[in-house]
Amino acid sequence: MAEPTVATFSIAACDLDAGQWGVATQSKFLAVGSVVPWAAPGAGAVATQAYANPRYGPAGLALLREGATAEEVVQQLTDADADREHRQLGIVDARGGSATFTGSGCMDWAGGVTGPGFAAQGNILVGKETVAALASQFQATAGRPLAERLLECLAAAQAAGGDRRGRQSAALLVVERDGGYAGLSDVLVDLRVDDHAQPIAELARLHAMHRLLFGKTESWVDVDDELRNELTQRLGALGYGGELERAFSDWAGTENLEERVDGIARIDPVVLEELRKR
Repeated sequence: MAEPTVATFSIAACDLDAGQWGVATQSKFLAVGSVVPWAAPGAGAVATQAYANPRYGPAGLALLREGATAEEVVQQLTDADADREHRQLGIVDARGGSATFTGSGCMDWAGGVTGPGFAAQGNILVGKETVAALASQFQATAGRPLAERLLECLAAAQAAGGDRRGRQSAALLVVERDGGYAGLSDVLVDLRVDDHAQPIAELARLHAMHRLLFGKTESWVDVDDELRNELTQRLGALGYGGELERAFSDWAGTENLEERVDGIARIDPVVLEELRKR
């Protein structure tokens, strides 16, 4: 069989209040993020694995965009696939409906569980506890940001046993309409660890960096004369002289913090802390 063997665990999920859909996955497989996770805002999310059929991703999203339910998409995709008994698939649709499929030819332990807003599945696992942990952790973290919940689901699943072959790669994908960089992308988070001894921990580290650089500003600090002088001195020490707003903008751009900058009348406290660390 020509398709890649993606023996892994994953969760496809959504946060309808936030308008977000996403997938998190971990596997003893190189670059699992290049195969398993697919999502589109307002449509749904797809996780395709086992003897994975990567075409399930774009084909599934196309059906979801047309208004098909998660169960209908699973049925249509697998009915058209002669090798369906070797596939595993999890889908969440635009309304939070979910479905999971595990072919009879998937290697033990293999199975899945669904609930409102999520589909969790895995194959070649230590046991069913891994998938149960994905589900219970997702349900226990309602109200938290979706990306954080999905990361915690992976950690809980690994702690419950994980892939019985070990670990190698992990990925996190979350989409939101116009929620990505500069409001010009629907990709809110797209992080991948392709080959690492502790892929979930490394994925969490990357996500923390992502939040620092691209997170939404929740509060602002007014720049008074005292703070303006401090900014001028600190930026000057780093080689950014001249007019303050231009110097501050240049420094922030160099540090990839431009998404947290809005003039110089006020400053994001996260940016201020980073400048003070320098």
